[in-house]
Amino acid sequence: MSSTQILITIAVYFAVLILISFIVGRKGDSATFFRGNRSSPWYVVAFGMIGASLSGVTFISVPGAVELGAMNYFQVVLGYILGYVVIGLVLLPLYYRMNLTSIYSYLNDRYGSAAQYTGSSFFLLSRVVGASFRLYLIAGVLQDFVFESMGIQFWQTVTLTVILIWLYTFKSGIKTIVWTDTLQTLFMLIAVGVAIYFVSDGLGLNGIGEITSFIGDSEMSQIFFWDDWKSGQHFVKQFMAGAFIAIVMTGLDQDMMQKNLTCRSLKDAQKNMFWFTIVLTFVNLVFLGLGVLLTEYAISTGIDAHKDALFPTIALQTKMGIGLGLVFILGLIAAAYSSADSALTSLTTSFSIDILKIEERYEVKKQNLLRKFIHVASQLYLY
Repeated sequence: MSSTQILITIAVYFAVLILISFIVGRKGDSATFFRGNRSSPWYVVAFGMIGASLSGVTFISVPGAVELGAMNYFQVVLGYILGYVVIGLVLLPLYYRMNLTSIYSYLNDRYGSAAQYTGSSFFLLSRVVGASFRLYLIAGVLQDFVFESMGIQFWQTVTLTVILIWLYTFKSGIKTIVWTDTLQTLFMLIAVGVAIYFVSDGLGLNGIGEITSFIGDSEMSQIFFWDDWKSGQHFVKQFMAGAFIAIVMTGLDQDMMQKNLTCRSLKDAQKNMFWFTIVLTFVNLVFLGLGVLLTEYAISTGIDAHKDALFPTIALQTKMGIGLGLVFILGLIAAAYSSADSALTSLTTSFSIDILKIEERYEVKKQNLLRKFIHVASQLYLY
């Protein structure tokens, strides 16, 4: 792809996001920013959460990790199912019964304000570190494979990234993100589907039957590991790790739960969690299948790229045509921003509700002013 084509693609993509933000957030206030007015359709939330859960790390790293660990990561994904069941049947009823905006408000009612401050502070710290790492990984890939050749420096790439996030989230926050994440998830899944098509064609495979048979016959398609109890890849360890990861990183995380709490009712939120679990499990399996295809293609063509460089190298530096490069850029940006934008909004929400307690202390007009200020400050902190 040429530099001009890449820049046009990115510009059009963000123009669409900003347009969506304008349409859904024309009358946005703090209630809209924090809770989406509790009016989000559950199926939109469920689909959008897929992109936020996968993030840019999954988009690049999961296919790249197949070379060393086969498809053992799917054992963790199966553990997610148990964790999401706990969230749907235990945590969501609790959050909706208490009508929470920030899930850490529960700690205040149960243990006192010190517990709420502590829980929120740990979330703020972990989310800043996690979101910064994810953003750094994606910005690094874009820099190495796209912007470096244009003479654009890394700090300029990151600065532009953060500014664009602010542009489409500053007014309506979570209400905007529920809809933009849906679009970003769609682009990410399209990118994976197109990548499978191009790589399979490069391997001489035609049709879903041949592709699935090829993946199944590969030595890298092993999912279950039962032999060595001491190994970190053992099924029981991976499965239980996945269950606890899901509970902690989704059910006890303001970033992920804030989307669930925008649903119209507990029943809708539980339907969201049920279908989200099914689709996310299948999507992760598709990502791992893509990893097998990418690795086999690299071996057959002599491409010397591994781990996080595998997918970008094949998409952008081989002769597969503009189609694969285009959807890879779109998928990569979608994966990065669906994670970073919700992180920025949840940071703003947690600091406003848990630390400053603006809904308890200030009138609506001042709440809106403080929330906007905190949103900008969170963006600078993330940067």
